[in-house]
Amino acid sequence: MDILMTLLDFILHVDKHLETFVQNYGMWVYALLFLIIFVETGVVVMPFLPGDSLLFVVGAMCGVGLMSYPLSVGLLLAAAILGNQSNYTIGHYFGPKVFQWEDSRWFNKKAFDQAHAFYEKYGGITIVAARFMPFLRTFAPFVAGVAQMTRSRFTLFDVLGGTLWVGGIVTVGYFFGNIPWVKLHLDKIIWAMILIPGLVVLFGAWKSRRKAA
Repeated sequence: MDILMTLLDFILHVDKHLETFVQNYGMWVYALLFLIIFVETGVVVMPFLPGDSLLFVVGAMCGVGLMSYPLSVGLLLAAAILGNQSNYTIGHYFGPKVFQWEDSRWFNKKAFDQAHAFYEKYGGITIVAARFMPFLRTFAPFVAGVAQMTRSRFTLFDVLGGTLWVGGIVTVGYFFGNIPWVKLHLDKIIWAMILIPGLVVLFGAWKSRRKAA
């Protein structure tokens, strides 16, 4: 419980924690940020790290000169792309290992082929959109790997989605993160960045289930 409360406090007050880290450790903040973004996007069991809010706060800190904008964007973009590649590789490698039977209680060959075809046709949109969805951005590259989406196609949309996600949110934070009203209500903005995409995902899943029924 203490660990969860500490994590929640970090997520909701990431601006204060990050500013303190910069003051105490200087350039090491870039290594910390690279690690957080890489782990969130690259390790399928770590979907709860504060990606969106962290990028926004980084942009705001760049806006007041506490961090370098080009260095932050470059490093975080590399972390996001490499994280997705790692996640894809895990899914690509372990999918066939786990589901190695042609048809069994654990594996349906027809369903697997349908998933593969779906990702080949629509997977790019899924990977780009999932960048802006907490939890989904952790699982989308893993599922793409399991579904055997080709590496070249995955990489194309990985780079596109990562560029829009990192570049877009850091830039928004750079220009708007230090407005007094935004700073005053940052905790509410962070909650909105977490909850709104989550509600969109749940609504989409609910609609899909209704259509299937």
